[in-house]
Order: sequence, then structure tokens, then C-alpha cells
Amino acid sequence: MSSDPHDPAPAAETAPGAHPTPDADAARLIEALADPVELTARLCDIPSVSGDEARLADAVAGVLAHISAGPGPDLDIHRDGDTVVAATRLGRGERIVIAGHLDTVPIEDNVPAERRTLDGAEVIWGRGACDMKAGVAMQLCTAAALRSPERDVTWIFYDHEEVEAELNGLGRVARNHPERLAGDFAILGEPSNAGIEGGCNGTIRIEVTTEGVRAHSARAFTGVNAIHRAADILTRLAEHTPDTVTVDGLEYRESLSAVGIHGGVAGNVIPDACTVVVNYRFAPDKSAADAEAHLAAFFAPHPIRVTDSAEGARPGLDQPAARAFIDAIGGEPQAKLGWTDVARFSALGIPAVNFGPGSPLFAHKADEHVPCAEVESASADLLRFLEPARSAPEAPAR
Repeated sequence: MSSDPHDPAPAAETAPGAHPTPDADAARLIEALADPVELTARLCDIPSVSGDEARLADAVAGVLAHISAGPGPDLDIHRDGDTVVAATRLGRGERIVIAGHLDTVPIEDNVPAERRTLDGAEVIWGRGACDMKAGVAMQLCTAAALRSPERDVTWIFYDHEEVEAELNGLGRVARNHPERLAGDFAILGEPSNAGIEGGCNGTIRIEVTTEGVRAHSARAFTGVNAIHRAADILTRLAEHTPDTVTVDGLEYRESLSAVGIHGGVAGNVIPDACTVVVNYRFAPDKSAADAEAHLAAFFAPHPIRVTDSAEGARPGLDQPAARAFIDAIGGEPQAKLGWTDVARFSALGIPAVNFGPGSPLFAHKADEHVPCAEVESASADLLRFLEPARSAPEAPAR
């Protein structure tokens, strides 16, 4: 464990070389380290809605301490709030960073997790199943199975991914301890149907405003209706054909959409202002500044105001570690059309991909679930990439 002054004090003093007894949550997770499917279910059973990740972070820290004490490589473990970072120090020539978030969106009567059969396939059904406790299970099971990886590995389990960006645990570590994120290649365990999704689109939200002249609606001819003027903005959006942009061999489909509109004063008043909220998802060949300039030109002469933006991430699939990962996983990498935290690694100069079990189409939904077969295959593939000489441990019969 780290002696960093930012790390919380241990729950109890232990003798040198001794390891604290895991708490009940950690002990229950440790029992399932050979079975990523069962581990997924047990992780789902520990509620961790954004802002309430401490219990799960404590359990994960306990599991990592257990793994570090085992036959695999020692882990240098640090804690920053409810983010836990564990790194091997084997002196390998490359370092792989593998990250997953602990938090979920609010529960919808879908905890505890259940095993169900959908269309003939067994799934884990529950909040966080695909987004992304199956990815966390993949990380922990692989960390437990490693003995002598070809590359050093940094495991990151972070908080507050599902809420405001300024609260994001990965971003907080990047600000407080950027050296803990250092690596040659990063893998984010976001659901990707157990395939590789490279980089991500950037996103920017703007307000486009029209102005008019307020008047009594009985004498509308004396005013200028700002809502009517917004028709020009909506027409441009409706007639726009989004681009598909190829970046590093992957095709990123852009989108430009009205996501909100507000205006009006009262039922008998001609409005003097109307605002259309627009979201632009742009390919990672552009910066956020490029996207803003594009939108300013697209909507001119209407003024725009940026309310939120996040850079995209190039996939970096030409990097040696990325190519090795593609070879180990197989299949054709796809572009990530949404925004994910791979962009935080890209901002640090680390190429990153999304790779995890489950479909993003079921994230945040009441019927959130993950196919058991994908949890098993993703865990086996990740282990094969990190340590080709080893295979995944045989899971208990279910």
C-alpha cells in the first residue's frame, strides 16, 4: 500500500509484512475471483450510485490487497478519494493502463442482480451489469490470474464517471497525481460488446439565440417574433447531412442535433428572444475549438454560446501496444461514436481504446444486462493479451 499523504489512513494497524483482513464485501468478491460472471453479479449487489462509491471502493481496495499478497506480481496500491490505483513495478519496457469506473446511474428496482435467460443466452441482469461492473469484474479477475505479464500494468477503479466532469475520479487523479496514469497504451472497460472500439467522438453543446421585439400578441405586427426566427435554425439542422470522417482507419459518424428549445414570455406576448440548444458530436480529427468555429460559421449570423465541450480521442491503433492488443483480441476495431474517458488518456498523450463486455445500448436502462459469455470471453482475451502464456482460470460449473 502507498504511504502517500493523500491516501486515507488504514482501518487498523498491522504488523510489517502482514495484510489486513478483508471486510465482508471484499471477502465475498475474493471468493469469486476465478469466475468473472459470478463476480459481476456480486459487484452489482454492492450499490454504488454516483457519490456513494465508498463501500465498493473499500471492497475493491481489499481485493487488490489480497491479489498483491498472492502468487502474482506485487501491486503498489494508492487511494485518492474513492479512486483506487494499483500498479505492478516489474521494470517491463511498456506499461498498459486498464481503467474502469465504479459508479452507476440510479437504481430502478434492478438490484440485487439476477441470472436470466434472454433469447436462449444467460445474462446477468441488474444495475451496472454492463455499465460497467462486468468491466470491473474483467479487471479484477485478470489481475488475480496474472503471474508474469509481458508488460507492466496499472489498474484503475474510479468514481463519479456518470455525473459532472469536474467530479470524475480519473480526472481528479490526472490533476493530483498524473504520474499514476502514465503508460504507453490504455484500455477503458466501457461496454463494447467485447470488441475493440477505438478513440471517441468529441462533444460540444451550444446555445443559438434569435432576437426579436416584444409586443402584445393582439398587435403582433408591432413586434418581431423571436420564436418564428428560430425556424431558420431548425431548418438548417433538419436539412443538414452529418459527415462520416475516417480517422486512423476508423469511421466516425458525426451528428448535429437540436436537443432543446426555450422562449416565450406569456400567452399574450410576442417573444423577443428564443434559444435553441444544439449538441454536435464531432470526429476526433477536430479539436473543440475547431468544432466551435464550425458551428459559428454554420449558424451565422445567429450568435452562439458554448455551454459545454469535451475533446475527442484519436484511436492510436498504429502504436505497437495497440497493434498487439488487436492481434490478441481479434476482430475488426470499430469507432466509438459516443464520448468516453479515453479522451482523458488521449489528452495525456496516451492512445486508448474501449474494450468491455456488454452492449452500450442497455446502459442506464431498467433492463440493463450483460451476456455471461461476453464477460467470460473479454476476461480471457484480456489475460491472453497481458500474459500470452496463461489462459483464463476455469470457472466453476453453473
